[in-house]
Amino acid sequence: MQPIGPNGVRPLGERRSPSSNVNMPEDPENLATEASGAPAESPPPQPPAPPLAPREIWTPRDLLLFVAFLPFALVASTLVVLMGYAVLRPFAGWHAPVDMAQRNPIFLLILQCVFYVFILGFLFLLAKLQHHQPFWRSLGWTKPTTRQVAGYLLGGGGLAAGVSVALTLRPDVQEFPLEKLFNSPATSYAIGVFAISVAPVVEEVVFRGLLFAIIERAAGMRFAVVTTAVLFAGLHVQEYWPAWHHMFMILVVGMVFSLARGMTGSLTSSIILHIGFNSCIMTGLFFSTQHFRAVGGFWMQ
Repeated sequence: MQPIGPNGVRPLGERRSPSSNVNMPEDPENLATEASGAPAESPPPQPPAPPLAPREIWTPRDLLLFVAFLPFALVASTLVVLMGYAVLRPFAGWHAPVDMAQRNPIFLLILQCVFYVFILGFLFLLAKLQHHQPFWRSLGWTKPTTRQVAGYLLGGGGLAAGVSVALTLRPDVQEFPLEKLFNSPATSYAIGVFAISVAPVVEEVVFRGLLFAIIERAAGMRFAVVTTAVLFAGLHVQEYWPAWHHMFMILVVGMVFSLARGMTGSLTSSIILHIGFNSCIMTGLFFSTQHFRAVGGFWMQ
């Protein structure tokens, strides 16, 4: 410390030491701590942002990409199944040539499954790489409760019962393409498994997942409900032509599925409703055809 003269003035020529500076600012946190006796509280963490709705994720550009991908998926799945048949044919003892195998219902079901794998894979990549979103959540899937699952399954079964009763008012007079596929018990069982476990999931992902979200984004929920129901019925025209009353009932069924999707805001409802509907239809066929042993013309019985 520098000495101070008798009159209290520091002698000239002496420099002030760094420690002699006054009016140094003090740490505000320390002041708050000294005043309150406790450390200052940090601001509460911000709550996580709510997940995006499907209509906020999927865009018309995704629809264009999806439509452009469909021909590739069809060609690729056909090549995969044909190559698989050609490779396995000598080992499995299959005698039908490739061109004949392509008309076999089991072959067509396998082809449909591979085609669906390509579709789901493409949508998965779009959700993950393009939108950085979880696949199922991006399409509107929410985890259901046990009560919801039971309710949707019963609703689908009731819808199937109502459709079956309505179809009896105008019995069929000729077979249609879908009915001709049930040409043996083995084929009927395969179609039943496909109709219950595969078709409802993939069809709902495409129609009430991707398409519903994009149309709702562009034109609103009501238009999305009507449009996806019409497109869903259009997919099944080739299966029921020329049985127009079957096609009309498929339109009604599609409308119910789309309404459920719109009213609940969840893809879960339409998927489980669809599973319940197909399960009830296939169960009725199983018992009405003596366990798929009398499958010829069963809708005309």
